[in-house]
Amino acid sequence: PLLGDVKYFPGRRSLPIFSFRSKIQSAVFGRGGGRSVTDDQQQRQSEGEEEGGGRTLVLIGQTGSGKTTQLPQYLCELMIKSSSFTHNKKHGLNSCSYGEEKERVETSTENIVELTDSQLRNSTIEIGKIEQKTISSLLKVNGKIDVPPQNMVSISVPLGGYLKSTKLLEGMHISKGEIIAVMEDLQYIQLQQDYLTAKAHFSYLEKEFQRQKELNESKASSDKVFENAQAEYLTQKILIKSLSEKLKLISINPDNLNENKISRSINIYSPIDGFVSSIKMNIGKYVSPSDVLFELVNPVDIHLALTVFEKDLDKLFIGQKIIAYNNYNYNKKFNCEIIFIGKYISAERAVIVHCHFEQYDKTLIPGMYMNAEAEVSTNKAFVIPNDGLVRFQGKQYVFTQTEPNKYKMQEVITANNENGFTQISFPDNTEMRNKTFVVKDAYTLLMKMKNTEEE
Repeated sequence: PLLGDVKYFPGRRSLPIFSFRSKIQSAVFGRGGGRSVTDDQQQRQSEGEEEGGGRTLVLIGQTGSGKTTQLPQYLCELMIKSSSFTHNKKHGLNSCSYGEEKERVETSTENIVELTDSQLRNSTIEIGKIEQKTISSLLKVNGKIDVPPQNMVSISVPLGGYLKSTKLLEGMHISKGEIIAVMEDLQYIQLQQDYLTAKAHFSYLEKEFQRQKELNESKASSDKVFENAQAEYLTQKILIKSLSEKLKLISINPDNLNENKISRSINIYSPIDGFVSSIKMNIGKYVSPSDVLFELVNPVDIHLALTVFEKDLDKLFIGQKIIAYNNYNYNKKFNCEIIFIGKYISAERAVIVHCHFEQYDKTLIPGMYMNAEAEVSTNKAFVIPNDGLVRFQGKQYVFTQTEPNKYKMQEVITANNENGFTQISFPDNTEMRNKTFVVKDAYTLLMKMKNTEEE
């Protein structure tokens, strides 16, 4: 054999040009039997070589025969072993496709692929009729996990002060009523002093008011003296009540306060059960009344806030069931129910739809991005297994059988996908009930078709 130990894959051996390999090599290199040129052609080629021209072998074959891709490989493999050819500058090698012929052939077999019996047996292609199935129409949206305002708390100090101590860390669990920080400031001392002083003076004013009241009733004192005593009494009573409320604001019980319990520090208590979401201040820093020390969140009552475009808004309703999942764990589904639908359309033409999780899961964290699917309708439609669909140049196609072993690639419009089947229809609404489709391994036909076109 001319090619020695050169190995050929089965796919190359199946091409029509392979059986003419030896004859072509002999014709080009002039190695005896098997040359495909006539004696007249030899004479003309010899005369051409003497005039400075050269021999020319023209090979014409159908599209897909392998003449463009395989012929150069056959000759190059033999050129490596032929030193006379390598050093002969008169020899040249060119391969091309004849444009008009190629165009004519492709036009007549556009989107058609044909397999031999052997190729069909070696493939996993399956054909069959497609049928109508009940398939759900799903609306896919996205959003994030949110917390209602009553479950998110920002901790601040109404009177300000210095942060003396705290043991909080982000993510730490805290219980309602637990001490989360200690504050200290001179104004706390002053407030307690003012309250106790006002309370002590109130005792005198209260007794004086009672005396003047009795004297006025017996006409032993003038009305003016009584009214003055009454005004001072009521003013002091109001002052004590005001100072009492201020003490409650900084978590000091005025009923338990006396001269022996005056303190320069106060405790900050957690108003909810939950977790620390963020820490804004460090120990020793002064905090003004408008500053936030910590942010706490109770995730038990979290909900899903979905962004729905206005064109899809009429497909949803309160009480509708939603399936939610996140990007990193697609298989874990969360059941939700729509509880509110927003009444405001944003600049992006979207509305916020609030959903409640049917069961709390500790892996759900406020702010987490989520995907969701809502079943908006069910209908019967023609569907094809996903293995029967191919995607090429941004469009979806199927293969239909036109003759035995011959298939045509046709564009389709896809819709809903469920349980391994996809809803399809032809752009021109052609009836598909009587057509035979490739329902498995359609990509094999696509690769065969495109490889043939390249050749």
